Amino acid sequence: MGFNMKDMQKMVKQMQQVQTDVARVQEELKFETVEARAGGVVTATFNGHGEIQSIEIAKEAVDPEDVEMLQDLILSAIREGQTKAQDLAQDRLEKVTGSLNVPGLPGF
Repeated sequence: MGFNMKDMQKMVKQMQQVQTDVARVQEELKFETVEARAGGVVTATFNGHGEIQSIEIAKEAVDPEDVEMLQDLILSAIREGQTKAQDLAQDRLEKVTGSLNVPGLPGF
């Protein structure tokens, strides 16, 4: 049993729709954000592409005698934010691709 032309056309149309949906989701991810907090005093905000948008540091986190602690908190918030952004992107892409596992599609 092989593919007939009608099946091939249907598959091509489905793939084109998936590509359109993936492109739309990737555009939307530019405007979605996730936040990560560390120690309750550092907040990092990322968009769905994993690009950092802002870092907020509470005044009480600034201790000239313990700069290393602040650096660790910032690093922790950034790492968590990147992970959350990746998870958000993967979730959004899986919603439009379903269980489709096509090499070359972003997120796979």
